[in-house]
Amino acid sequence: MTTIKNQTFDEERALYGSVGVEAFNCRFDGPADGESAFKESKNIAVLDCYFNLRYPFWHDTDLNIKHCEMTPLCRAALWYSNGIEISDSTLHGIKALRECTDVRISDCDISSAEFGWFSSHINVSHTKAEGEYLFLRAHDLTFRDFRMKGKYSFQYIENALFENCELDTKDAFWHAKNVTVRNCTVKGEYLAWYCENVTFDRCTIIGTQPLCYCKNLTLIDCHMHDADLAFEKSDVHATLLSPMISIKNPTSGSISLPSVGELIRTDSESAASVIVTAQTKG
Repeated sequence: MTTIKNQTFDEERALYGSVGVEAFNCRFDGPADGESAFKESKNIAVLDCYFNLRYPFWHDTDLNIKHCEMTPLCRAALWYSNGIEISDSTLHGIKALRECTDVRISDCDISSAEFGWFSSHINVSHTKAEGEYLFLRAHDLTFRDFRMKGKYSFQYIENALFENCELDTKDAFWHAKNVTVRNCTVKGEYLAWYCENVTFDRCTIIGTQPLCYCKNLTLIDCHMHDADLAFEKSDVHATLLSPMISIKNPTSGSISLPSVGELIRTDSESAASVIVTAQTKG
């Protein structure tokens, strides 16, 4: 490995095509405003580095990024790359991860619109994120102890596991397939419409008009709050531990819950059974 320490790079493709480079306490910033510092590189480790220029890691293989800062000006930081480990870092540039595979992210702070698009085999832990359209059309995903705030997250994702996460996000999981959400709090509007083979296991779900037009939807011992007009035209099997405001025209399956303020049956094809286990008082 070639070691680079305490240097500043601002030229175009400063370390293009590098193989076996360790960069410590370096800055990618300056008046030349160059792009693509490590493009087409392999076996790269960066530690305590500062990235303030665009497109530093494109078409790269085997990256280790630790204790680094990517500013809002470091846009589209990682594209078309694989074998990536990012830890204890700040990723604040737009479109920070796209069409990448085999990525591990831990203990990071992400603020990035359009993060994680079309990426696969992603493992995220002990990380917080903020942004619109996070992980659009990504697949083979694992999230643990993940805290996020945004809009339109996880749309069209496939094959994903979420455990012990807090998700504050509008229109999450639309068209998602083969997803398990376990011991999570999910807050937002219009949750998981048009999803397929999605399971919420011991979750708290908060927000209006959730879980409509779903196929093979399962809820296991979940709490639902502020939930009205839920399960419209859905195939659902649910055991719920809290009352609901209203349920509208579930197509098939069964829903068991303590009570429901209003059960709306205006569709002749609404055949799901709704089992009220106990009426609340007061």
